[in-house]
Amino acid sequence: MTDYILAIDQGTTSSRAIIFGAAGDIIGVAQREFPQSYPQDGWVEHDPEAIWNSVTDTLRQVFDKCPVTPAEIKTLGITNQRETTLVWNKHTGETVYPAIVWQDRRTSETCRQLSEDTALTDYITERTGLLLDPYFSATKIGWILDNVEGARELAEAGELLFGTVDTFLIWRLTKGASHVTDATNASRTMLFDIHSQQWDERLLDEFNIPKAMLPEVLDCAAEFGELDESLLGTGIPIQGVAGDQQAALVGQACFDKGMAKSTYGTGCFMILNTGDTPLMSENRLLTTVGYRLDGKTTYALEGSIFMAGATIQWLRDGLHLIDNAEETEALAQRSRRDNGVFLVPAFTGLGAPYWDPDARGAILGLTRDTGISEIVAAGLQSVCYQTKDLQKAMECDGARPVTLRVDGGMAKNDWVMGFLSDILGAEVERPVVTETTALGAAYLAGLQAGIYDSVNTLSKQWLCETTFRPRLTKAQRDQAYEGWQAAVARIRCC
Repeated sequence: MTDYILAIDQGTTSSRAIIFGAAGDIIGVAQREFPQSYPQDGWVEHDPEAIWNSVTDTLRQVFDKCPVTPAEIKTLGITNQRETTLVWNKHTGETVYPAIVWQDRRTSETCRQLSEDTALTDYITERTGLLLDPYFSATKIGWILDNVEGARELAEAGELLFGTVDTFLIWRLTKGASHVTDATNASRTMLFDIHSQQWDERLLDEFNIPKAMLPEVLDCAAEFGELDESLLGTGIPIQGVAGDQQAALVGQACFDKGMAKSTYGTGCFMILNTGDTPLMSENRLLTTVGYRLDGKTTYALEGSIFMAGATIQWLRDGLHLIDNAEETEALAQRSRRDNGVFLVPAFTGLGAPYWDPDARGAILGLTRDTGISEIVAAGLQSVCYQTKDLQKAMECDGARPVTLRVDGGMAKNDWVMGFLSDILGAEVERPVVTETTALGAAYLAGLQAGIYDSVNTLSKQWLCETTFRPRLTKAQRDQAYEGWQAAVARIRCC
């Protein structure tokens, strides 16, 4: 009998349900987008009910697209957009405020004030591996408690629960039976000690967050609860959970120290496996939990870029230069790669290694010859240049990835991957299965369910579809990158 695994991939702009076979082959996929909300400059919100409905709809729809039935699913894995923050009433399940998305910058001033306490910022980095920034969940929780009428009183009375998206989904999927998360998602809250693998009491006090709000932290492969029968007509154990980028690390089989992957979804995230020792960056990268299995933590070094696929979405929905992302490859091919146009997509600030919440986007180098093709190409190139920023930072930390495994929607674009290899001066490997985020969640669930006996089995299943090799000379690569750095310097001075 075939072992089928169901994976929920809850992303920033859409939710997907994917059924995998034990070999990692895709049996069926269902996807649904949901609206984004931008109530003020730098604010990004999601309707929690829209997230929930998109997940439950795709869970049902995926079975209409393949011959597998819910009763044939052995286990369920969940991967999710990280840092996005929800607070809900533990009795009614109703959220007290919209989900504050990871891209949201509303707590920039709070972080700026807190950063004056260097002892606190040093402690945050030492304990959590993170930098004090609005990106993470801690100040988002505080904002909800301080700005939603009655929320703090309810939280202190033990009536409210906090969770990142995985926790919120598990709580609802199990009808409130499980209030849990995994170590990777916990490590992105700015409240979790990545060394002791416990919630940090001092940070909870500093951010004035009641501990009773927080979920229990489990391994990435563990017993998270059971899908309530009312959803699909059968109970399915939830046995694998990881934040989207760590799930992709697993899906890319980057289990050896020094292996790296870069995922191109709404944002772009490069993660380098650093083994059982956390490598503290001197170049404003993040030290995080790569995954935790059987109680053993594997650490990673991560660089986070806020705008990758979201830049292409802006070209489509904001500027109306394209009707869909698939058009970008042909448009870019019409443009000279050295056309001198740079698009810096700092729509909600800049992520690693700059961490500049006040930076704003710009298109530089426009001439009368500039057209749609050049602007689209500059948008695609911006993702590659930002990846180069991360590569340089990792190199300065003594951990430069020589070969990069890529995944996500933009990884399917040959033009982008070719330019990425050129600007990095490194080989870029694209796997046969590019849905590695969902695949990682499936693999984690499969490990707990006994479908796989070890990560070595998963490594053997990884297959390369295409290897992109650099074509630019070092001088050409350096010249192009210098143009990008100059463009970034311009927008940071505005």
